[in-house]
Amino acid sequence: MPAAEDQPAASPARSARRQQTESAILEAALDVFAMHGFRGTTLDQIAERAGMSKPNLLYYFPSKEDVHARLLGDLLDHWLAPLRGIDPGGEPVEEILRYVRRKLAMSHDYPRESRLFAGEIIAGAPRISGFLTDGLRPLVDETVALIQGWIAQGRLAAVDPVQLLFSIWALTQHHADFAAQIEIVAPGDRAGDAGAFLDQMYRRLLTP
Repeated sequence: MPAAEDQPAASPARSARRQQTESAILEAALDVFAMHGFRGTTLDQIAERAGMSKPNLLYYFPSKEDVHARLLGDLLDHWLAPLRGIDPGGEPVEEILRYVRRKLAMSHDYPRESRLFAGEIIAGAPRISGFLTDGLRPLVDETVALIQGWIAQGRLAAVDPVQLLFSIWALTQHHADFAAQIEIVAPGDRAGDAGAFLDQMYRRLLTP
């Protein structure tokens, strides 16, 4: 038998097929996890959604936990991008309003991802506690310090920065996590209405 390093690498076509299949599995899993949560989801459901057999799925992902971990891993950096995008050199009120708009847009563009994240948090964050401690917490601390600095300079009204962030998360992610309720209570596309309302509310709250 040739040594591992002497064996031919997978062909580009084979690698592309594998990536395509994994993407199809992850897309199907995102649908199922967003609908049923981690505990309510089975590999059989994911395989059926992906249009393949369970043994075939297991060739690519050995367990439900592996599929879920891959989805969360792909999501987390993307989820923090709007918070990282707040510009310390920008105009404070406009920077926070831009953050609100980006979070609202993400809720409308990525509702399944939002529900995946929310489900993990509601379950006690068993699979992403390290991310919350090592990734989210330092970024929140940095953002809180930035907001406190703007307040001290008289460029923002005096608000609790942590509660400000919590309120933004709640009011924007609500449009993804509670979309079924919104469609019943206020059917139709309400993105424009929500954006205008949040802009007005936070502008009044934050303007010194």
